[in-house]
Amino acid sequence: MQKRVKKKLVSLYTGELFAVFIFALMWVLYILLFEWSVPYLTSYSSLYAFILLEFILLQGSYYWYLKLKQIQNHELVLLPDRQLRTFANLKRVNEGLLLIGVFVSIYQIISKPIEFYWFVFLFLFAVIEHINYYYVRLSYQTVEDIKELKRQKGFRRSRLAKELDSFLK
Repeated sequence: MQKRVKKKLVSLYTGELFAVFIFALMWVLYILLFEWSVPYLTSYSSLYAFILLEFILLQGSYYWYLKLKQIQNHELVLLPDRQLRTFANLKRVNEGLLLIGVFVSIYQIISKPIEFYWFVFLFLFAVIEHINYYYVRLSYQTVEDIKELKRQKGFRRSRLAKELDSFLK
């Protein structure tokens, strides 16, 4: 059982970190290789949404790394208060940054720039990742995960959300 949990945590931790690096690499490569992509990828709004997405993905990777370290040390408890306080603060920072993103969206709708749809895609991706980590588990990648979703008849609180709930009580 513990071996399976370790494998899952390694997959989650490295998968999120890999996504951060691959997204950044692809961003730069597209700018360098495809001239048509420059207005979309170098606009302030698209850069804002992209950096926000990367920031949230890094938080997820860090969380899964901490959980992996706990399992490796045979600790099956909540994260320490110091780390949970960090995640509670990151959640508030994210929500502030997402609120700024809403205002950027409104500005984008009014001005109708060329990069509007790219910004919306990135911004919604960031919103979904924030919800996935801090509120409700939205990611179901394996057949077992999907069977679990059907069994529980709906979404459940994310692991980090549960830990933050117990910390903030």
